Amino acid sequence: MNLSTAIIGTGIALAFFAVNNAGAADTAPYPSKPVRLIAPFPAGGTSDTIARTLGQKLTEAWGQGVVVDNRGGVGGIVGTTMAARAPADGYTLLVGNVAPVAINGSLYKSLDYDAVRDFAPVAMLVTGPGLLVVHPSLPARNVRELITLARSQRGGLLYASAGNGTPPHLAAELFKLMTATQIAHVPYKGNAQAMTDLIAGQIALSFPTIPSALPHVQTGKLRAMGVTSAKRVGALPEIPAIAETVTGYDGSAWYGVLAPAGTPAAIVTRLHTELMTALRTPDLKDKLVSQGLEPASYTPEEFSALIVSELAKWAKVVAAAGVKNE
Repeated sequence: MNLSTAIIGTGIALAFFAVNNAGAADTAPYPSKPVRLIAPFPAGGTSDTIARTLGQKLTEAWGQGVVVDNRGGVGGIVGTTMAARAPADGYTLLVGNVAPVAINGSLYKSLDYDAVRDFAPVAMLVTGPGLLVVHPSLPARNVRELITLARSQRGGLLYASAGNGTPPHLAAELFKLMTATQIAHVPYKGNAQAMTDLIAGQIALSFPTIPSALPHVQTGKLRAMGVTSAKRVGALPEIPAIAETVTGYDGSAWYGVLAPAGTPAAIVTRLHTELMTALRTPDLKDKLVSQGLEPASYTPEEFSALIVSELAKWAKVVAAAGVKNE
């Protein structure tokens, strides 16, 4: 055998080895390495809590690490954009929620991602109802009386939110739109100051998250009127849903897992199955309910349909409220 023949033979062997190894890598069971789970809000919030709780369950099930990557900024846009641009291989996932997925497209002039085009919905996991609360001095004992009072005041009732375009703000605007009331918005830079002024009686009402409002309801500093979900929630069965008075009202936030568009269907199916299994475990379910969250079990197709319908719903609310963020 001459030298050139040996070189050619070695080259063929190396090429064969590379092809075989590539094929083996392609068929390796998923997941075969750690998975990154992007939470597009800072640590300590609901998205972070859900991501870490689910990450632990998936790690136990897979024997592979699930790393939570907090990428907060610009109402969830920073982290959501990162997820949209990630490789569609199942190793980067997003804990998306109603704000960056279904609201921001109407709030901002332009985004670097499209919620429908750039993502493959995996599973909608939980809803996060808000709580309509009022100052105890308000002469209304239920939602129907509040609507009557608000209509008589013609803009005299002020409501607080944690900022323009936040889910509590738009839950209030949806209420305003569906009840033909003229409650007036007072935005704050965060929930803490909004709660302080509401408790002090400078503001009449608000639609904050259940965890932020419930302690003040329990001490009598605020009065709970109703939850913003379509039905009553497990943590507060005695408090009616606003929808019991305002038919069709649903101002809940929601949280689910999405993968970059183009992620193989087999991986999406595997992820959905694992997430549903985790969600059914009693300890995880109890933890979510204790925080005012309601477990859900949407298929990828149902989650996709929800996103499309929510985009349309919140676009209408944003337009009616005249809200824009730059």
